[in-house]
Amino acid sequence: MALYHCTLTLHDNVFFATREMGILYETEKYLHNWGLSFALFSINYIPQPYRLQGELAQRPTYLDATAEQNILHLNQAGIYIFPAQPISWSYQINTFKAAQVGYYGKSKQFGDKGAEKNYPINYGRAKELAVGSQYRTYIIAPETIKIPRWIRLGKWASKIRVEAIKIPEQVIQNKSGDYTCLHPLNPLDLPSHTRILLYNRIVMPPVSLVSQAQLRGEYLTTKKDDWQDFKSLNNQQLPVEIHLPTGVFYGAGNVVATA
Repeated sequence: MALYHCTLTLHDNVFFATREMGILYETEKYLHNWGLSFALFSINYIPQPYRLQGELAQRPTYLDATAEQNILHLNQAGIYIFPAQPISWSYQINTFKAAQVGYYGKSKQFGDKGAEKNYPINYGRAKELAVGSQYRTYIIAPETIKIPRWIRLGKWASKIRVEAIKIPEQVIQNKSGDYTCLHPLNPLDLPSHTRILLYNRIVMPPVSLVSQAQLRGEYLTTKKDDWQDFKSLNNQQLPVEIHLPTGVFYGAGNVVATA
């Protein structure tokens, strides 16, 4: 298995409704690893049903082993993707006209009685991650894997450039004990031997993430001097150091998914 450092650069605005507050639909600044997993490897590793109808079309199947489309296929391929951490980011707020449905509100004509301004009554605002924002993530996968150069992500299938670099084995080592992971983690993917002691919660669907976590267990870290030499030879925005839990896989903390 190899560890890859990936830099993601947004070439379109990225939108997914993390929070809905009245007419404002806000996008979280972090990128969820389950969504990234489908974006990166849905073609070669995750089956894509031709058509879904009824309850199947509305039911999440991330960790559903009985469903054809699930990320458990990546466990069999030895692939795991961590959530993406923002390096530099900005937002753009766009206004859109909302659908005229009964449960949302009754629309009125421009200038109609009750419409105080020449502006539609039903509208919303989408707070989107702006073009040029950059993210960092890590992929654990076999050395034979092919990481795509471009992916599509979010509600608008936005275009994102992926720059991946393999981290040499000689600059990383395995340790055990207490450590702090500055990279966001998905708690449902942590193995049983890893214990979360302290963390900040990132509330976002389908599963809340954790950041700035203090953990206890086995982890992977960089060798200080060797890592600095490796950084000096690469132009990518590599972190000062890396601390990542080992043994992670999709649904590790989900008894039903791993049974």
